[in-house]
Amino acid sequence: MIREKFDLRSWMSEMIFESYTPKGKAFDIVVIISIISSSLLVLAESVESLNSAYGTMLINLSWFFVIIFTIEYLLRVIFSKKRKKYVISFFGIVDLLAILPFYLSLLFPEAHFLIIIRLFRLLRMFSILKMGRYVRESGTIIKALKASRPKIVVFTFAILFIVTFVGTLMYIVEGPKNGFRSIPEAMYWATVTVATVGYGDITPKTPLGRFIASMLMIVGYGIIAVPTGIITNEISNVKRESQGSNDTIICPRCDYQVSQDEDSNYCRRCGEKLKGK
Repeated sequence: MIREKFDLRSWMSEMIFESYTPKGKAFDIVVIISIISSSLLVLAESVESLNSAYGTMLINLSWFFVIIFTIEYLLRVIFSKKRKKYVISFFGIVDLLAILPFYLSLLFPEAHFLIIIRLFRLLRMFSILKMGRYVRESGTIIKALKASRPKIVVFTFAILFIVTFVGTLMYIVEGPKNGFRSIPEAMYWATVTVATVGYGDITPKTPLGRFIASMLMIVGYGIIAVPTGIITNEISNVKRESQGSNDTIICPRCDYQVSQDEDSNYCRRCGEKLKGK
């Protein structure tokens, strides 16, 4: 019997990039646990009492997770079929940002750079963006957001018009004596009001101003439902198209649709091996 030659590159590529295989799932689980744990660690470091009591342990754990993310990033670069494409891709940049801030902080040991070091350490929260790779439904949401982009742009311009108009009107009605010292400041008040946040730092004092504010609040309640309805409708359309198309293959990683007739065994977007090809 002839023993098949062990192919390290194929074995590693399957573990790193093919999440539907047993070793691929195990690899993904380790990375997901590391992402969550690292993010919780950054939150703990920002609590002064925890940092003073367990500072050494937190630093050691930081190194541990940075080493894990560094190894993961290097493995993805080494065993990726398209290295350059991965490095400049969205997830490639996110993977790099997950480890780069920690190493950058080591380059500035001087005391007057402590603020910069603290900023770099906080930027390690970029590691949470790595979770997007493992959320299957993220592809559906991204498609829905892209499809709804023209409607959202029109909606945004409508909001800007309302805020500008009402802000200018309130500046005329209330004036500087009631806290509306400029049109931009009045526009800030209109933005807060139409969003139904209501900080209360600026409030109308005149009867007419309060009437305008009341009308703007009512408009705000109606406006909140608009983007939600637009995106929800597009998500339904995307799912309906995915379920109704039998002549396409869905990428298991990024949900990109590939035609059955297309002569390709890998997803053109992320390089994932396609089932049924």
